[in-house]
Amino acid sequence: MTTTPPPWPGDPLPERELELAAADRAVDALCRTRPEGGLLVYSGAAGIGKTSVLARVRARAAERCTVRTTRADPGTTAVPFHTARALFAPDLADTDGLAALLGPHRALAGPALGLTTPGEEPADPQGVQDALVALTARAARRHRARPLVLVLDDAHWADGESLGWLAALGPRLARLPLLLVVAHRPTEHAAEESRPHLDALGTAARLRVTLRALSPEAAAGLTRRALGTGADDALGRALWDATGGSPYELAELLARLCEHPLDPGADQATAVRELAATVRGHRLADRLGDLGPDAARLAWAAAVLGAGIPLRLAASLAGLSPGRQATATGELRAARVLNPGDTVDFTHPLVAGAVYDAVPRSLRTTFHGRAAWLLTAEGHSPAAAARHLLEVHPDQDPALVEQLRRAAREHLAVGAPDAARRCLERALREPPEHHLRAHVHHELGCAALLTSPADTVRHLRTALELPGLDDTLRADATFRLAQALAHNQQMREASLSVAFAAATTEPGPERLRLQAAHFMYDAFRATEDDGPGRSRRLAQLADPLAGETNAERALLTLRAFDGMLRGENHTVVAEFCERALTDGHPAPGLGWTDTAWGFEYPCLAGITYAWIDELDRAEELFGEAVRAYEISGWSGGHLAFAHMLTGAVLRRRGRLAEAETRLRESLRLADRIGTGLPVHWDAVCLLVDTLLARGRTADAQRLAEARGFGPPYPDAMILPDAPSVHGRLLLALGRTDEAVAALEAASAMAERGRHNPVWAPWRRDLAGALATRDPERARALTRRLRVDAERFGTPTALGMALGCEAGLAPAGAAPALHARAVAHLEESPARDELARARVALGLATGDRDQLHRGLLLARTCGADALAEQARSALA
Repeated sequence: MTTTPPPWPGDPLPERELELAAADRAVDALCRTRPEGGLLVYSGAAGIGKTSVLARVRARAAERCTVRTTRADPGTTAVPFHTARALFAPDLADTDGLAALLGPHRALAGPALGLTTPGEEPADPQGVQDALVALTARAARRHRARPLVLVLDDAHWADGESLGWLAALGPRLARLPLLLVVAHRPTEHAAEESRPHLDALGTAARLRVTLRALSPEAAAGLTRRALGTGADDALGRALWDATGGSPYELAELLARLCEHPLDPGADQATAVRELAATVRGHRLADRLGDLGPDAARLAWAAAVLGAGIPLRLAASLAGLSPGRQATATGELRAARVLNPGDTVDFTHPLVAGAVYDAVPRSLRTTFHGRAAWLLTAEGHSPAAAARHLLEVHPDQDPALVEQLRRAAREHLAVGAPDAARRCLERALREPPEHHLRAHVHHELGCAALLTSPADTVRHLRTALELPGLDDTLRADATFRLAQALAHNQQMREASLSVAFAAATTEPGPERLRLQAAHFMYDAFRATEDDGPGRSRRLAQLADPLAGETNAERALLTLRAFDGMLRGENHTVVAEFCERALTDGHPAPGLGWTDTAWGFEYPCLAGITYAWIDELDRAEELFGEAVRAYEISGWSGGHLAFAHMLTGAVLRRRGRLAEAETRLRESLRLADRIGTGLPVHWDAVCLLVDTLLARGRTADAQRLAEARGFGPPYPDAMILPDAPSVHGRLLLALGRTDEAVAALEAASAMAERGRHNPVWAPWRRDLAGALATRDPERARALTRRLRVDAERFGTPTALGMALGCEAGLAPAGAAPALHARAVAHLEESPARDELARARVALGLATGDRDQLHRGLLLARTCGADALAEQARSALA
């Protein structure tokens, strides 16, 4: 029987025609005059032929496109952004075009891609991901002449950070001149944190293909091609039975049979089964023993170090001289364990996995420890060596703990908190020296703040229970603990944690910081035991302060916010804001991106301005927030909150269409980091309020139902008052009884001493709902509303109160009240309220000029239902 070489990539791939045709169509779409990008995902078990399909896709695409390709490796799963760096390596090596490629995101993308030194502060993970998506778009546009194709094999082993980037890129690919081709094993083979990203890629794919095993007929054809036409169908069937149609195992068996043909007199089926056992699992690794100890140790060292590491380092790890390395390398290549080249490159992931599993356990641990030392000696960062340190057995090694802590800081600085968490969790198992345990728990709690508030709470509480933290770190740990509890909707626990710490901290700056936090989290609670008492204590503490330190400024900010909610005179509230700011801006250390005090204080100052009719000041502050977060790359919850606050200002101005757009953007950003966060409740509440103001009741109802807006509300206060907004929604839907009950529940604001009639306008809506069924109660509500408005004193509050009173007044008295409402609202920045007042005045008096002016203003505001009401009256 004559033999020919076994089937390699140059030969046709049997039973893969449809999969390759789909790739051809995708490349054709990419190369059109108007390019259409996309995403192809091939999945299947190990050895099913994914790599062969991708090799053929690469070869075909390379004729017309620029192809960037890499294969993920188990050794790099724990190395953040490794896959991203590998895919863009040729572009990153182009120093002339690098600045344009990085664009305005250099400070975020540069450290993640290993181009620049990371900063001292943690990078926002969402910001880094967005920077990489923007970089990819620029790279795609640079290669328009030969469109860009990114090919990733074995994506189940890619690091989670790179997979997160690709998952975020997926939905945008149709609008980019870029084709992404991904292959991976079933998702259960991926790390737990990577599985959602693989699922997201599958959802975004224009084609998702699960590769199947080859048929017996395909196996017979490959057998004849490899062994010659004399190979009978019985041998092909025996090979198929032995391999289950696995292309990898079939190719390996055929390669063996080319070198060592079967004895013509032997039982073919038995001989094939015995031979097949040597190309899989532990029997595959046993073949190394036939090659000698040097080859085995080199293979083991290479498997520990992972793909892409120089073979000379593997030889050093194995303890081989250059001469012995050359001999062992040749033997491993001849045995089809390693591919040719100067770096570690196994012929197949199955081979690499089998070799790694075959390394004796004690030797494997030793190799990982020495590998970390070798990489550090070669100039690699602590983060690069950290993946090996994770595999070393705990041994109370202080140096290892310090290495892992440094690696964690580096991971945080490039936007990889999950990688930092793994390092610090491993450091705890070492364990650290007794006096450092609290520090490691503190660092671990801070690392988990953006990804797992529950873990943050657990570790920070442990840190506070252990000795070792000085006063500054204890205050910081308590402050971050309260932040995590607040993000987890546990406002009462957040308040109690800082209250206890303040009571046990010596007088000084840290105690004032904790006291301010206590007042803040109490203010944020939806309910509290003694709201008026807290307000009195806050006033006693803050009123004498001049605002000379950040602690004083924080307390003055809280005093202004509390005064706004209580409905104190707006000029007094504004004076507290002035003392809390420096020339109208947050003081150094209290800015939007300063982490020591948090972003809450400038937020509260801006919110206060927004509800005392100082909307220019509020818009200036929130515009600074958006710019600060965009410049710093904070595109997660902080940017979502900044857009929500800007939307709140637009809503207060009556620019309803713009407010809706900004609030939907806030929700989009917030959805990327989870659901049920405070920013979700605020944005949904404001958006429902905005849609109702526009007259789009059905849209508001759909949003409320889709987002679960309604009771029970979280423990955190919602911006603006949620029960008031929900009651107004029910009124608009005609569900008056339910609306009255909801608005009665909103009266709890008054029980807390909060009487701002603009923040919580429940009295106005409840009076309208009770106008016919309980007119006496309705009139009592309007009288109290008028008192609150006159005390607060803003034109918006006075105009709203007078308009409400006019709506319930006798026909003879109503026009004068409507006219006074219009006069006040002409001085107000709330243009939609002025439009509503003009239309009401026109309807009450028959004044067509007022109706016409109200119609034009309603159209400008986007108050569509009000505009239609005015138009109908004019008609």
